[in-house]
Amino acid sequence: MAHKKLYRSESDKVISGVVGGIAKYADVDSTALRLLYAALLLVTGVFPFVILYLLAIVIVPKDSKTV
Repeated sequence: MAHKKLYRSESDKVISGVVGGIAKYADVDSTALRLLYAALLLVTGVFPFVILYLLAIVIVPKDSKTV
């Protein structure tokens, strides 16, 4: 059984592909995940989730197998 790997999406991205990659990894709709992320930004304040997003850009590799 192949293991799933988390990558930043090159085909489903708005800024850097982090949310698109997480959506593909979790097998959920990327639009719904983006809306959830935006809601979390509004509810918790921008700072914590922006820092997490920036860290994810640095840590999560790009998907080199884009079709």
